[in-house]
Amino acid sequence: MSNFNSQSKPQSKPQSKNRNRSFGQGHFNRITVWAKWLLLCLLIIPVVAGVVGVFLPAMGYFPAIGAEQFDFRVFAALFDVAGIHRMMWLSLFTGVVATVIAALFAFVLLSVFYRSQMLSRLQIVLSPFLVLPHAGAAIALVFLLSPSGFFARLFTFDSSAIASTNEGVFLFDSYGISIILALVLKEIPFILLMAISVMSQPLIQEKINGYFKAGTALGYSPIAIFFKLVLPVVFPQIRLPLLAVLVFAVSNVEIPLILGPNDPSTLAVAILHWFNHIDLSMRLQASSAAVVQVGIAVFAVIVMLAVEKGIIFYGKKWLQRGKRHAATDKAISATAYLLLVAYVVLVVSAVYTLVAFSFAKQWTFPNIIPADVTMLHWNTVFDAVLTPLSNTVLLGVSVSFSALVLVLLTLESEPLNAAKTRASLLLPTALFLPLLVPGVAFLYGLVWFQQLILKDAVWFHVYVAHMVYVIPYVYLSLAVAYRKFDNRYVMVALSLGKSPMEVFFFVKLPLLIGPILVAFALGLAISFSQYLPTLLTTGGAISTVTTEAVALAAGSSARLSAAYVVIQAVMPLCGFGLAWWLSNILFKPSTNTRSTNKSNTGKSVRSV
Repeated sequence: MSNFNSQSKPQSKPQSKNRNRSFGQGHFNRITVWAKWLLLCLLIIPVVAGVVGVFLPAMGYFPAIGAEQFDFRVFAALFDVAGIHRMMWLSLFTGVVATVIAALFAFVLLSVFYRSQMLSRLQIVLSPFLVLPHAGAAIALVFLLSPSGFFARLFTFDSSAIASTNEGVFLFDSYGISIILALVLKEIPFILLMAISVMSQPLIQEKINGYFKAGTALGYSPIAIFFKLVLPVVFPQIRLPLLAVLVFAVSNVEIPLILGPNDPSTLAVAILHWFNHIDLSMRLQASSAAVVQVGIAVFAVIVMLAVEKGIIFYGKKWLQRGKRHAATDKAISATAYLLLVAYVVLVVSAVYTLVAFSFAKQWTFPNIIPADVTMLHWNTVFDAVLTPLSNTVLLGVSVSFSALVLVLLTLESEPLNAAKTRASLLLPTALFLPLLVPGVAFLYGLVWFQQLILKDAVWFHVYVAHMVYVIPYVYLSLAVAYRKFDNRYVMVALSLGKSPMEVFFFVKLPLLIGPILVAFALGLAISFSQYLPTLLTTGGAISTVTTEAVALAAGSSARLSAAYVVIQAVMPLCGFGLAWWLSNILFKPSTNTRSTNKSNTGKSVRSV
């Protein structure tokens, strides 16, 4: 009996350890599921609540001013507003044209550089415009393209050429050319990044390599191979991001507010003014206009899908002709290099102009170099920027970190819960829901709900509004790297007795530290650039660098505006630079870790 007891006691510890491990694993599985549902709630509930909150006043229900009857008189009054049809057309025209041009130019760049080392250099050239907020890009274009801007100083040496007003050929024009130009410059890097991320997926990359080898063996040019074989594989994967770009372009506020015409403006800018009007009854008109803005976005999506169908129809005929070299190969190649040169010129010119303006004491036209420099403008900015800067950093760090944790747990729930659940089926649609619904359509309604619930929790409201926009980008940035993770590491760790929770924390996270830090930096950049969510949810109570930059661009000193744009550009670059530096330190093996200790047999042991 004693022998039996002595043999059974040592076995009790492994059994209790296994029970604890299975108990902890059950908790971890539930945490990942809860994180996925929380992520879905943050994406869906604010958008749906915001749309309902806009639709009710649009139908005449707004108890704050005594309007409690549903009718269509608000829409009738909206369409009687002078210039309303012009506003609608301007929003549709600028958004669709800018998206089509940006997509076309992005595909042209990919077709020329997708198999060369220039692709990585191209990403470096385009990255400044990718991380620069839309408001900052618009302000930079003002400094470059205004009648007394940098390009006018380069090519005009007659002071009488300065227009009597601030209007120029590419600024504040009635056709929205300046809006289209700014949107194209901003969206090309994003579309390119989405396409590259799709092309880097293992299965698609293997398929593209096979197509390229087959096309090359048949004598097709690389450009013809891209448009005939590669693009049909890539385009379906980036259709939703492309439609998100379209919806944003149709309903954007910052760029038309800074660069667009004022009489009339785009519909989104008019909605902003009507919502901020001192007369509360204008909220009804603004809400009905926001519903119309949704209709414009839907119509723009239909137009884009129709254009896609037409391209597919004629593309099949072009494919059947079997031409191995496209007639426009040389033109496409020349266009790609011209675009690359144009971006280099714009980046260098914008950086020089903004920095020079921020330090210029006096810079008369047509001098290319300021006559004298001063620190007066920067001293003024340093005195005023501390609070907006701290608010921006605090909000960006908290939002980006929260989004990163939720995204990581959501991605981890996929292998742990392989069965398709309702949350898994909702996730692809929910990710693009905030990007496919115009911000002016749901943010105002969201503000109305926030005034009814926890109206004093200003920081919580702006936190939720930023999370709605940050989560999709963090997810898209991290999902590709997470799904490309070599599953053999997981299998080895599990075979050694490690639980999935231990594998997640001690195997996956250390090996994915680079993509995780990049996703965190991207979340910071997206949060830093938010203008409309910050302005509406706080009512101006919480100022950020972006809200201050837009306010200064509307009037005030050009020197102060330049200084704020420099800060806007430096902040996301610092985030990406910090991510790159930390990933090199934490992930790259150090030479100092190599041991030279020798064993008794004289053989050295190297530890990495």
